[in-house]
Amino acid sequence: MKTLALATAFALASTASFAADSYTLDASHSQVVFNYNHLGFSTTYGMFSGFEGEISFDEADPAASSVTVSMPVKSMLTGWEKRTGHFMSPDFFGAEDGDMVTFTSTGIEVTGDATAKITGDLSMNDVTKSVVLDAKLNKSDTHPMAGKPWLGFDATTTLLRSDFGLGAFAPAVSDEVQVMISIEAQKAE
Repeated sequence: MKTLALATAFALASTASFAADSYTLDASHSQVVFNYNHLGFSTTYGMFSGFEGEISFDEADPAASSVTVSMPVKSMLTGWEKRTGHFMSPDFFGAEDGDMVTFTSTGIEVTGDATAKITGDLSMNDVTKSVVLDAKLNKSDTHPMAGKPWLGFDATTTLLRSDFGLGAFAPAVSDEVQVMISIEAQKAE
């Protein structure tokens, strides 16, 4: 049952079939946190929050399930205005209004009762690469306040900034970036 619930949590749909259940991300309880090593002295953190996404689950064919997420590059939070400004500069994103980071799943492999590997296309800075998220279903239940089906999961991955044309100052600032994702989603109306 947990395996089925896990597949449900990771199934998102631009290709929803007849039996698909659609879920919408709860932007107020979904975050992407990233960190990297700064000159060997510290681990520096940043975050994206308030983003949009959809989950769809086809109970008859969980392999057909998918997930899509999008977030504006300029929604990045770093905790220091000058750092955020530097990340938006030509040294890194050269970000303009409307530039997005997107993830679209291309496959889901259930690996345990509450775990899965989600493969998908991550696009940022005009580059698209395949990445794998190690995901864990936290809970699939009725939300106690909303009174409708709700899903929650965490996922992690490691990215190389240079793969996305963002490798400035490596290796002094680590090319490797750890990514931690926590998401809640509500059954769509």
